[in-house]
Amino acid sequence: MRRENRNTLIQAASLLLLALMVWSAGKTHAVFFVRDAAADAGASILQQENRDRRRICLSFDDGPDPRYTPQLLDGLAKRGVKASFFLTGKNAEKYPDLVKRLHEEGHLIGNHTYSHMQLTRNNRESFKQELIRTNRIIEEITGEEVVYVRPPYGCWDKSFEEELNMFPVLWNIDPLDWSCKDASNIVKRVVSRAKDNAIILMHDEYPSTVTAALQIVDRLQEEGYEFVTVEEILFE
Repeated sequence: MRRENRNTLIQAASLLLLALMVWSAGKTHAVFFVRDAAADAGASILQQENRDRRRICLSFDDGPDPRYTPQLLDGLAKRGVKASFFLTGKNAEKYPDLVKRLHEEGHLIGNHTYSHMQLTRNNRESFKQELIRTNRIIEEITGEEVVYVRPPYGCWDKSFEEELNMFPVLWNIDPLDWSCKDASNIVKRVVSRAKDNAIILMHDEYPSTVTAALQIVDRLQEEGYEFVTVEEILFE
């Protein structure tokens, strides 16, 4: 807690003590005044803490991967971090136990099409069917509706939002982890661009990404960032 917030808390405690003293003197009307003042002081603490709170999201595409996703999940669990995973239907179908683990550990699961298909002018219906197929696969494993989609390469048709009741999730920090085996370089690319409400794009199918992602968490948590899911970034 910041120093000014501690001071406000001390003031609130003092007001409460004063209320008890006034109560003992029988001046109950003053108690309500002091009680309300203390409540206002407490509310100001919460407001300041909310202003100080910085949130950021780790998101991973293309998984789950049987080699590296478990390692990533172990590291995130140790750090108390929830992330967002956009799965291809093909991999979700292959590794249902990993999908189940993602769900049970509280991570957000989204749709990344069945085969990592890029939407073009000529494949709209095929793209839509891949989304529907992947939703069905994930929902059969988790028992929950899939609401979020990460369209491959960021190509999207807004009319799908109403047709499928799905929300697209893009990103604003892309360290190009798929093209770099140097974890420290990936970390630098992310940390140097970190900001409140940013969504980081990574891929949980590379050992360097797992190493980098956990180092990113450590670095940004030290800087006061809280890691949340895309849902919290988009709708809170």
